[in-house]
Amino acid sequence: MAIAEPWHVRSRGRECAATQRPFVDGEIIVTALFPDPESSSYLRRDFSVDGWQAHQETCETPFSCWRTTYTAVANNEAAIAAERLSSEEILQRLVEEDEDHTENARFVLAVMLERQKLLRETDSQRTADGIIRVYEHRKTGDIFIVKDPDIPLSQVEAVQNEVFILLENNGRSPSRVEELDLQSNDIDGSLDSSLKLTTPDESEPIHVPQPES
Repeated sequence: MAIAEPWHVRSRGRECAATQRPFVDGEIIVTALFPDPESSSYLRRDFSVDGWQAHQETCETPFSCWRTTYTAVANNEAAIAAERLSSEEILQRLVEEDEDHTENARFVLAVMLERQKLLRETDSQRTADGIIRVYEHRKTGDIFIVKDPDIPLSQVEAVQNEVFILLENNGRSPSRVEELDLQSNDIDGSLDSSLKLTTPDESEPIHVPQPES
């Protein structure tokens, strides 16, 4: 069962959280996750090396931190990436939705993307709810926080089949796709009915006022 915490994808910042200086392409930066005092989730902050050194003088202790390379993403690259539904986008959707029945699939997808050298595991922490693994997208710097569900060996094949089905259906199970299609048809039908109610009957004669003589 998924833990009741919002494991959203954390996108990389474009400037230092301490100095507000914009990062430059290829710069070594420090990414850190801090416990959110207002929820049970985590806050992401990105620092320049100098900014991180200054931050370490404070008493705020991160949940996890690591060094990485900042890569500037061109606007046209972001637009192209948004047009296709990749394995990374499916994982992002599942993490954002955080539904109980996709917990195993999220972990398997993350491991698969790590083996494809698209993600890298930057940290793992044992908590009261289990092992939490932190993955970073090697190019965009997006962070995926995924719980390790410790899948029994007897269930691995079934979970792999589930992931295959999700990849074949743009991140949706067939039953979910059918449900969304039915909802769309219901909306279209309602719109058609509304249009018919407001459209005059073609068989009804239209009265045209005659000019006074």
